[in-house]
Amino acid sequence: MKKYCPSCAARKNTPWYKEKLYIIAMVTVIFIILSYFIEYLKPFQEAFIDYLKLIWWAILIGFLIGGIIDYFIPREYIEKYLSRHRKRTIIYSIIFGFLMSTCSHGILAIAIELYKKGANTSSVIAFLLASPWANLPITILLFGFFGIKAALIVFSALLIATTTGLIYQVLERKGMIECRHCIQGEDKPVLTDFSIIKDVKRRWREFKFTSGNIKKAMIGTFKGSWSLTKTVMWWLIVGMFMAAFARAYIPHDLFMNYMGPTLAGLILTLVFATIIEVCSEGSSPLAFEIYSQTKAFGNSFIFLMAGVATDYTEIGLIWSNIGKKAAIWLPIITVPQIILLGYIFNLLF
Repeated sequence: MKKYCPSCAARKNTPWYKEKLYIIAMVTVIFIILSYFIEYLKPFQEAFIDYLKLIWWAILIGFLIGGIIDYFIPREYIEKYLSRHRKRTIIYSIIFGFLMSTCSHGILAIAIELYKKGANTSSVIAFLLASPWANLPITILLFGFFGIKAALIVFSALLIATTTGLIYQVLERKGMIECRHCIQGEDKPVLTDFSIIKDVKRRWREFKFTSGNIKKAMIGTFKGSWSLTKTVMWWLIVGMFMAAFARAYIPHDLFMNYMGPTLAGLILTLVFATIIEVCSEGSSPLAFEIYSQTKAFGNSFIFLMAGVATDYTEIGLIWSNIGKKAAIWLPIITVPQIILLGYIFNLLF
């Protein structure tokens, strides 16, 4: 029997017009409609639509995978690999992140679903940091832009994901961050004798490929995806809204001219990355443009990595779904690592 969840019941009883997703979506639609009549808003409309064209597919894939995880992947599977307080748990998280073929915004839905399924906070953080810049499609894209230097970006992303995940494990053990699946740093007894391989074989033998079962699976996946959409999508819209305004009304020459290979340039790059980061595919060409204009490889690295580590969408989702302490620690831990590596890259290149 499922336990009663007051917050879940409250969400179910909330009228649709009071839900954050519909409110934020309506405000955005109003701004886009007004842009057809107010010339000043025209750049915002164009920027927002450009961003939507860039990431709509990643968002759909993210929600679809999240729905599949919700319906098909039992909680025990996630707990087996992503809830144990072992160093190899972080490695598993990074491997999963590397295999995900979606950008930072698409990966958010998957990460939150993993957390709901039993992954601990440190695993989710490592997964989030590894996926956007170390996944297979982006690796290929980065090599196309930066050549062999792209290997440094990918390796550094994996390094930062690893060290940050390990630090989060320490914080979990000390109770300094939220982790609803953690029991004083100990593994749950059920994980010690649970075999995923045996369970998969059993489920495969028992599943019957009838039209009724297939329909049930499709409906279950859709319900999981829609539940995840209502949790995550309004944050994504807020992020796109703010990024569209930044792109539309902040002159590009401003950051192209001041993002030189100096400490001040690194800090300024960090600030702009925080403001305008939207998705990994969209940020990659801009990061390369920074490199081609300034020859500051470290600045391009900071623009790519800091955009993920300090993204208000990502921090907001961690804050609302995991906890405020887990969200606050993300930039505190990651930003010094990113600036240090960026500074080293500028010295080397």
